[in-house]
Amino acid sequence: MTPRINLVTLGVADVAASRAFYERLGLKASSAGNDNITFFDMNGVVLALFSHAALADDAAMAAGEPPVFRGVTMAWNAESEASVDAIFEHARGAGAKIVKPPHKVFWGGYSGYFADPDGHLWEVAHNPFFPIDASGRIQLP
Repeated sequence: MTPRINLVTLGVADVAASRAFYERLGLKASSAGNDNITFFDMNGVVLALFSHAALADDAAMAAGEPPVFRGVTMAWNAESEASVDAIFEHARGAGAKIVKPPHKVFWGGYSGYFADPDGHLWEVAHNPFFPIDASGRIQLP
């Protein structure tokens, strides 16, 4: 077995509205989706948007209200601090809620958090200890 993450699915209140947000952020929806689910290629990992209630049903779980903090974040690593700032300004313009503006952090990097319309957190960070290759992938030591 080769461990991997191929797809991350976010449960959202309104698939069309969330798709529009992520498209404003610069993602291109795949033709593999439909009115009920949207897929985006995130450089080798697929991001999917699916109804929160339908996702809970698919997992045989009660949907309920999402907690304030879900205990999960997605991370978008950037090549520089200036890139982090540019991504944040772009996300703000796309309708993201800025949760924690970028700043220098204790571990030696630079990062902050924004939330999508459903409160899913995205960390945008420059980590000088995780170089990014030409294809945009982190190179772990």
